[in-house]
Amino acid sequence: MKYFRDTIITTIIIALISTLIKYTNLIKISKPTPQTQPFYTPPSTHLLTTEMSVPRAIRKAFLAVEQSEGAGARVRRSIGTPQLRNFSPFLMLDHFSVSPGAGFPDHPHRGQETITYLLEGATDHEDFAGNKGTLYPGDLQFMTAGRGIVHAEMPRKTEDGKPNVGLQLWVDLPEKLKSCEPRYRDLRANEIPTVDVDDGKATIKVISGQSHGIDSVKDLAYTPVWILDVILRPGAKVTQPLPKGWNAFSYVLEGSAWYGKGDDRTKIEQFHNVVFEQDGDVVHVETDADATKDTRLVIIAGTPLDQQVVQYGPFVLNSKEGVYQALYDYQTFSNGFERAKDWKSEIGKPMMG
Repeated sequence: MKYFRDTIITTIIIALISTLIKYTNLIKISKPTPQTQPFYTPPSTHLLTTEMSVPRAIRKAFLAVEQSEGAGARVRRSIGTPQLRNFSPFLMLDHFSVSPGAGFPDHPHRGQETITYLLEGATDHEDFAGNKGTLYPGDLQFMTAGRGIVHAEMPRKTEDGKPNVGLQLWVDLPEKLKSCEPRYRDLRANEIPTVDVDDGKATIKVISGQSHGIDSVKDLAYTPVWILDVILRPGAKVTQPLPKGWNAFSYVLEGSAWYGKGDDRTKIEQFHNVVFEQDGDVVHVETDADATKDTRLVIIAGTPLDQQVVQYGPFVLNSKEGVYQALYDYQTFSNGFERAKDWKSEIGKPMMG
């Protein structure tokens, strides 16, 4: 019921804003589409760890509290909460758990990129442009919403009835790219390079960026972001260089880990997000030698965008007028939302009616 109640409220708000726009001429009804820009490519030279490398200090660490989202889904949201809002370029991080019968039926986006990393289960996606597909464990989807897209993300029923689990990260787009054409890039688990470090005690999946001499697949997203999936076995130690000046955090999926070195070490437990200071060269993480299970975490870094963020739900722009425009365009099926008129996803129909 919460989903349908929120839908009605959103419809009323859109109608009110549409009326405001009509009588005050706050915005223009059309705007040009910018030329496509090149995707981010990691530098050709690798960042190295030396004796002079300075570990990044922890700015804050906090638990991602579980909450309801979508239609029957449960998420642990860390970025995009009062604890950490608009940590540029990051807008939101959800650790989601979606059981069969729940999900994220038809909904719009504008102005951001979303990165979905499936850890367990299988999830179908479909959009108003006819794109569709399925993510399986270890797969990722990089979606650029750009000027506008409407899509659905729904879990497949699993034989054992277990929920679909994964991460979804929202990344802001540079202002000049917020009206680019939407696009998808599915990254399959078998495409992701891995590297073993610390004599095999740790394994790193280089989803995006660089680690220990290994480069990720290219042309994944516009905004420069590094994503590393790290498995630490008992007694493992990993020192990961990160680009200078980038914002960075680490989220613990399973187990626990020590961040920092010597007297500056801090132990971080499962479901906690660790936010690092910008100063420093590397992130150092390790596990106890007597740990009884492996630890799994992600290290994510991105270049800060020097721009204002004005967000209303799935619309992320740089001004209130931009948000009003997005709401108006979505309601009137214009400026990127033309194909939303009379469109309903097949995978979302059981929930949308």
